Amino acid sequence: MERWLRQRPERSAAGPTPAGFVLGLDVGSSVIRCHVYDHATLIRGSSAQKVESLYPQAGWVEIDPDALWLQFVTVIKESVRVAGIEMNQIVGLGISTQRATFITWNKKTGNHFHNFISWQDLRAVELVKSWNNSLIMKLLQNSCRVLHFFTRNKRFLAVSLFNFTNQHVSLRLAWILQNLVEVQKAVEEDNCCFGTLDTWLLHKLTKGSEFATDFSNASATGLFDPYKMHWSGLLASLLSIPLSILPPVKDTSHNFGSVDEEIFGVPIPIVAMVADQQSAMFGECCFHAGDVKLTMGTGTFLDINTGNNLQHTIRGFYPLIGWKIGQEVVCLAESNAGDTGTIIKWAQELDLFTDAAETEKMAKSLEDSEGVCFVPSFSGLQAPLNDPCACASFMGLKPSTNKYHLVRAILESIAFRNKQLYELMQKEIHIPVTKVRADGGVCKNNFVMQMTSDLINANIERPVNIDMSCLGAASLAGLAIGFWTDKEELKKLRQSEVVFEPQKKWQEYEMSMENWVKAVKRSMNWYNKM
Repeated sequence: MERWLRQRPERSAAGPTPAGFVLGLDVGSSVIRCHVYDHATLIRGSSAQKVESLYPQAGWVEIDPDALWLQFVTVIKESVRVAGIEMNQIVGLGISTQRATFITWNKKTGNHFHNFISWQDLRAVELVKSWNNSLIMKLLQNSCRVLHFFTRNKRFLAVSLFNFTNQHVSLRLAWILQNLVEVQKAVEEDNCCFGTLDTWLLHKLTKGSEFATDFSNASATGLFDPYKMHWSGLLASLLSIPLSILPPVKDTSHNFGSVDEEIFGVPIPIVAMVADQQSAMFGECCFHAGDVKLTMGTGTFLDINTGNNLQHTIRGFYPLIGWKIGQEVVCLAESNAGDTGTIIKWAQELDLFTDAAETEKMAKSLEDSEGVCFVPSFSGLQAPLNDPCACASFMGLKPSTNKYHLVRAILESIAFRNKQLYELMQKEIHIPVTKVRADGGVCKNNFVMQMTSDLINANIERPVNIDMSCLGAASLAGLAIGFWTDKEELKKLRQSEVVFEPQKKWQEYEMSMENWVKAVKRSMNWYNKM
């Protein structure tokens, strides 16, 4: 059942409203977006452009940095123009970015050595396999298991459970260092800089005067020790990655410097850099232990606030730093499914529908998918199956199958993956769930939202503004400069549009999900020679 909520009342004139506006930017996997926020967190102007991914070889996913930079500058200028304001009225800039997408560049000239290597890229799949099966990893894991038994130190437990994944920067960066002679030479000459998207954008915005990242982005690279809160010398040494190329790690809400005034005509303070999922968590006001965020964008990301405790599990929830503001460090546990918005986009390109909004009505027009199952694994299957060699597939096709059945099967697959991730979280993260809030483009689909609510047997809130990564970045920036007083003020300003409440018991979907799980198993290890 959908319970629609009233709009919040207008803010009373109890106190003076700070002058100016805050910019929140989100550089996602498919879209780069900028919103201009006023003090009531209302969007006064916005602009967006599609991010083009490049596929130079099978399994490789890249982004052209020059094209991305032009888009970044353009969306800022356009959003300010749409808002009807001047650049000098922008008092702070917050930047949210997709994580683990990285680049290396020449320290002296600023020229990049290669395109951005996307978090979806699979070029290091063989390296990941060989490292996870290596004698070194087995020795490391087993010795840390013994050390944890005697010391009960959580850091040893985390290392004993650690495995590399394709989505970590670590082995994709190791691949670059092994295969690109130009990068190898620059490293030898101490002339190489490494950065995830946030670091590179900071470098570009300040014309090379600033080199930094924040704790949320660093913690998602697979090269960071969240227990010690610094880059892992052990991992860097194992993979022959020189620590000298990595940026200093700063607070999430921090004065990172100012935009060079030649770019926008005025020096705009850069006062927040944050990874996209952590930013969405902050934008959703999931500030307390047990708060859960379900983002359905290009991929699906399920995050739970674990307070100041890091949680590492066996089957796929990994610890992250949510944000660090002064002495406050908030930790998250996260798992994900790689393909969500990507499969909607793919189905649209196949002309199964014209507009993504049509899919909800198409799915609801049928009683079921007539036994058709879809496996959403263009980039492999993540937790709890963890198979990078799984293939995407339709199964159970019949002569009577039409595009409506295919669309319903696609949407059901998203909800089933949500169920898998949520069930895994309940089994492995022993923190009671306090609330579940959704965001991302796919959360606009009421069919997916209602089915997910039924499957996990929980209420799910959907906000009025679903661009939570933009809002989170803007909120962190605003807190840094006193535009908003504290997190309590942000909680009061938050708006929910609708709450989805369970209508059916999840057991009513049991047979359909069993068939889907069977299809998933048959899709696994398909590309075993990749």
